[in-house]
Amino acid sequence: VFVENFERDPSLIWQYFGSAKGFFRQYPGVKWHPDEHGVIGFDCRNRKWYIQAATSPKDVVILVDVSGSMKGLRLTIARQTVSSVLDTLGDDDFFNIIAVDRPTPIFIYTCSTKMYDSVFEKFNWPDRKVRIFPYLIGRESAFADNLKWMACANKGYFSQISTLADVQENVMRYLHVMSRPKVIDHEHDTVWTEAYVDSALKDKRAPSMMTTVAMPVFSTKNETRNQGILLGVAGTDIPLQELMKIIPKHMLGIHGYAFAVTNNGYILTHPDLRPMYQQGKKRRKPNYSSVDLSEVEWEDKDDILRNAMVNRRTGTFSMEVKRTVDKGKRVLKMHNDYYYTDIKGTPFRCNRKKTKNTTQSRMALRRVAMRLHDLEQPDVALADEWTYCNTDEHLEHRPLTQIQAIRLFLTGRQPHLKCDRELIQEVLFDAVITAPLEAYWTGLALNKSENSDKGVEIAYLGTRTGLSRTNLFVVPELLSNQDFLTAEDKEGVFNADHFPLWYKRAAEQVPGTFVYSVPFSSGRTKLVRPSKSTVGIQMKLEYFQRKFWTACRQCTALDGRCSISCESGDINCYLIDNNGFILVTEEISQVLPSSFCLFMLNELCVPRSAQRPQGKTKMVPCDTEYPAFVSERTIKETTGNIDCEGCFRSFVIQQIPSSNLFMVVVENKCDCSSVCLNRFVHNESLKCDRLKFQKDRKKPESCHPFHPEENAMECGSATGLSSTLTAPRQLFWDPGVDLSSPN
Repeated sequence: VFVENFERDPSLIWQYFGSAKGFFRQYPGVKWHPDEHGVIGFDCRNRKWYIQAATSPKDVVILVDVSGSMKGLRLTIARQTVSSVLDTLGDDDFFNIIAVDRPTPIFIYTCSTKMYDSVFEKFNWPDRKVRIFPYLIGRESAFADNLKWMACANKGYFSQISTLADVQENVMRYLHVMSRPKVIDHEHDTVWTEAYVDSALKDKRAPSMMTTVAMPVFSTKNETRNQGILLGVAGTDIPLQELMKIIPKHMLGIHGYAFAVTNNGYILTHPDLRPMYQQGKKRRKPNYSSVDLSEVEWEDKDDILRNAMVNRRTGTFSMEVKRTVDKGKRVLKMHNDYYYTDIKGTPFRCNRKKTKNTTQSRMALRRVAMRLHDLEQPDVALADEWTYCNTDEHLEHRPLTQIQAIRLFLTGRQPHLKCDRELIQEVLFDAVITAPLEAYWTGLALNKSENSDKGVEIAYLGTRTGLSRTNLFVVPELLSNQDFLTAEDKEGVFNADHFPLWYKRAAEQVPGTFVYSVPFSSGRTKLVRPSKSTVGIQMKLEYFQRKFWTACRQCTALDGRCSISCESGDINCYLIDNNGFILVTEEISQVLPSSFCLFMLNELCVPRSAQRPQGKTKMVPCDTEYPAFVSERTIKETTGNIDCEGCFRSFVIQQIPSSNLFMVVVENKCDCSSVCLNRFVHNESLKCDRLKFQKDRKKPESCHPFHPEENAMECGSATGLSSTLTAPRQLFWDPGVDLSSPN
């Protein structure tokens, strides 16, 4: 079955089945590696996909005996049992733990010989909406029969745990009891887990975000129907990148994006979700799989958008936002429109964000098939992660590139090939309109006088349909950045969830102006010009700087002499962009004062007392505040003073026409090296703060807590128990109490 599934849909990666007995089979197979003790500790039954598919959401109260007789091994076993129970809970479950160290008339106490049937009769019978699962800790059996009666009378299960090795298997038994109603109903509820990081089959070295789709497998024999026998759970992993491919990116706008959240408000996918922390080597961030929507759409202070999505509403919402790009180093101020609705059959809510723009629709080309040669030129490329045609559905289409598939679709040779006709028409339009660029760039390359010192390396163009054209003016080996416009440059190409960084920055500029930028840790600069498509060049930084200093030496005075210039020792000259980053300077970087601050949520920081004995550093979750800069377009020139510890330096800033650049001239009479802007770390107790301030959550609509035909007599065994100790120990817990009730 696994092989047949993969042949039908090669986008499937891991497929697996986990049985109720702990047997696990997956396709394709992998070599299992034991730990340092030679043990493979993997148990599919305590994985979230198994638990979510096998049971319904639970409200759990765990009652633990912590009296004086609970010492040594008994207390260790009890703690491990509680920990194992907590491992079986997911985002849809609520729990509380109550420690009992003295007798109480409400709960069963460890040394009591009573069964408290009057309490059950008053509060739980006849509906038995509260299930009771007693765990007897130790080898004693004096009260085993009483505890089993309590479990059987309340649709629970009794277990005795004598050693640490018994904990896992005994805890797992409660899941089978909780799955009975769903199995008797023969409900194949499909569950989707929250996002998590795992290795994809195609590239095991590159962890990516996944979600698991799973459903229960159960016995359908009529003679065992009332027993609700769960056979196991079947599931498959889906990379979130595959889900993003089905989103029509070209319809959302340049800054538009789609994201999805769970019924608990946690992000399934979002462009600002950063699960990995980079410091030497990648590591997963704490709580990366439970990042709340409010932590990335943080301008939604009142949780209007979040709560509407959690409560499965359909509607629209608008707000002003500051969106970070270039790995959080640059800021764009925008007005966003959000459109949200729920996704039927899943716990997810989808939101489509569009940025207001004035781009109008273009008319489709006539006889587009005759102009395919413009799309098949060597300088043309299409976005790898955009779906122009679905080549995965049929086996014969899988070897095709997107351009090959477009040709077959337009020529009618493959009637079963499904393609986006509107997108294809628009990308063909772009190919035809931009075709003359190839001859123009070739002419420039042949005219060596235009680029005699090889300062300009690449010319390129991109359109909103994912089409790009590139032309090299130097051989590939001489490029200062080999990754630019390749798949290695994640922010520089069209991806499933974003347009290239240079395209987005150009789109925010005034039409007819140029955007200059220097990528970090690079010896190159880029110049792009915005329009409905974006065209630009990459040049060597030293070439650009040389051009700048040459222009600075020119003087427009009538006598040809200037009273002051950038060559003077009394002043320092800088060329900065609209985000305050320096492109040209003769000295070390100095940064202008910030206009507002940004927050990076769910980061990892090093606390003051974080050094471990072995020299390893412990990272803790935190929020980081750091300064950001955005220029005000309406201000063409301004002056001011910088206070450097009592010494004042005058400066002049002037906008360079038709660009995003500013000329900064500063007096060189004070030492301002001690003036710096630092990041500020907040909330090193972030994990505790999140638990204190719980936001709105909504349980899944499908729930199977009880069934009238359920056979509650399968509730454990109390026979054959030894009696070596006199005082029984029990862990008494209840998965049916509504914690939201005042009672």
